[in-house]
Amino acid sequence: MKPSQVTEEWLKKQKFTIEKGITIEGVFMKELKAHVDDRGDVIELWSTAWPEYKDGTVINTTHSYQSATDPGVVKCWHLHEIHTDQFTVTRGKLQVSLVDIREGSPTFGKANYVIMGHGIPRFMKIPAGIMHGWKALGDKESIVVNYQSHPYDATDEYKYTWDCVLPEIWGPHNG
Repeated sequence: MKPSQVTEEWLKKQKFTIEKGITIEGVFMKELKAHVDDRGDVIELWSTAWPEYKDGTVINTTHSYQSATDPGVVKCWHLHEIHTDQFTVTRGKLQVSLVDIREGSPTFGKANYVIMGHGIPRFMKIPAGIMHGWKALGDKESIVVNYQSHPYDATDEYKYTWDCVLPEIWGPHNG
């Protein structure tokens, strides 16, 4: 099924399994290193020098933008048929959630969530066909810098309500 054919009714009929961490095929996460000294810190966000760029795991970017999310806000669900998202969180902290709805994928029906933020610097690649979104954690605005494979195209943005599937995926996860 193409992303353009996915409806909330179809999503509600699917059975999803939530797994912490990244287990969805094609999703990639790289731990980034903060270089900290008495003046502050520097974090490399994306580079053609990365081995993951050279082997094709991390792809070239043609469009980059910054997005702010206010504390407690959930921005989701959405997916793309064509472009790949690659992003990092430069300020604040997010819970990023993903759902594999690609029919034929070995991880179809898997849902993942991870925490990303300035204190946990990570780079994530989300291929086309993976439904995703995030929730801003803490009491400050979170900033995402996205490095997309294609320039923004509203016709490749498929949006769904935040609670159409897996409302329980959004933290806090007590226990």
